[in-house]
Amino acid sequence: MSQDQQQLWLENSSHKQAPVIRVVRDDLDWSSKLKRDVHLTALNGEKIRRALKKSKLILKNIYISAYPPVDDYEELVSSDYILPQAAKTTVQSAIITIDNVKEDINKVTGLFNEEAHWEIKEEPEEMEVHALKENVLSFDTKKAKEEKSLFTMGKPFFTYVFIALQLAVFFIMEMAGGSQNTENLIRYGAKYNPLILEGEWWRFFTPVVIHIGFLHLLMNTFALYFLGMAVERIFGSARFLFIYIFAGFTGTLASFVFTNSLSAGASGAIFGCFGALLYFGTAYPRIFFRTMGTNILVVIGINLALGFTLPGIDNAGHIGGLAGGALSAAVVHLPRAKRWGIQLGAVILAIAAIPALLWYGYQHGPILFDPSISNAEAQEMLNDGDIEGASAILVDVIEKREADAHSYFLYSIVKIKNEQYNEAETYLNEALVHDRDFSEAHYNLAVLLVERGEEEEARDHAKRAYQLQKDNNQFKELHERLQSKESP
Repeated sequence: MSQDQQQLWLENSSHKQAPVIRVVRDDLDWSSKLKRDVHLTALNGEKIRRALKKSKLILKNIYISAYPPVDDYEELVSSDYILPQAAKTTVQSAIITIDNVKEDINKVTGLFNEEAHWEIKEEPEEMEVHALKENVLSFDTKKAKEEKSLFTMGKPFFTYVFIALQLAVFFIMEMAGGSQNTENLIRYGAKYNPLILEGEWWRFFTPVVIHIGFLHLLMNTFALYFLGMAVERIFGSARFLFIYIFAGFTGTLASFVFTNSLSAGASGAIFGCFGALLYFGTAYPRIFFRTMGTNILVVIGINLALGFTLPGIDNAGHIGGLAGGALSAAVVHLPRAKRWGIQLGAVILAIAAIPALLWYGYQHGPILFDPSISNAEAQEMLNDGDIEGASAILVDVIEKREADAHSYFLYSIVKIKNEQYNEAETYLNEALVHDRDFSEAHYNLAVLLVERGEEEEARDHAKRAYQLQKDNNQFKELHERLQSKESP
């Protein structure tokens, strides 16, 4: 109802022919006034159509006037008015005049394509009119309070707890060697498939509070602040806690099953918040799309698209978290409302899906050994001067026959540092077998060959290294020095 109590907008989602009805009390002097008002009503109807996410909207527009317009107006009410700009909103109008109520009521009834029975009093008492207005206002106020209460079911508490927890863990990891240090990430509980397979089941949960670098932490903290607050307000703190932990678990589980990369972060749990909001949208679709729905869908779509196109993003974890958030929201449902059928179905699905994914991950998951993780760990040990530690890791990789070119290259560095140059040459050649365009391997091999006096072969490797990386000054210097010694 408008503030002047002269307009009443009604919405009835169960009536497909008349989902929106406008009733207005206004004395229509001229048809031009009626024409302008119909157009403005169509514009407002278009806004409503977009908010309701409808492909088309038919708006019933009923005027109550003391008298009809004095000039020709019949065409304005006898034909539909379709908004020219969009052609998706149609206004169907009718006028009820004081002097011709019964006949005009029949015209209004025709708008709805069904019979209606109206009780018309010639002179309604003022108290009755006042009571009717009060009932309408009371219903409108009650409806608004009910909708508002959906977003105030709980005060954010665990959102702040998880934010504080991930900030604290990040600070501790930075002090202990860095949040981007592979060894540190594994030590503090990042998702690492080999150790999960060895029985460290807690790694399904601990990655949620671990972040790889400040930017990763910053983005996830902001996302958790806004999404976590929304979900905790809608579902309440206890339900939010369950949703967040469950989604974090399912995100890590999906990553374990479908990817072999070392990973960490709250992204899976945050996508679980998206999933919970999508479930809220299934329970209250009109409110969802009127408030946040379109933005939520766009953000989810963009993030998933980036995950499929950019390297280094664990999209399996994102999708697993999204599904887990929706599933856990269905299990607990919304406060003050029960949908036992859906909740029971969600519980059964969770009981069936989680063990199945765990079994598949442990039995038939991705390649169980990823040399890149061990290579990174060995590289960090070499940087720290821990030659023995790096050697132990690389020997393990090579013995498992999972080594790649970088593994052999790093092991050649171990041999060089131990002054075992012949063995270093062997492993450099092995690296080049796996990757002929490994410029650093060509360069190191050229250096070793120069030391042994085999400059002709060294010249070929130095040339190849320079061709692969012409902007590398070391490669350029060695190449030019050996070329200058070449016999004419």
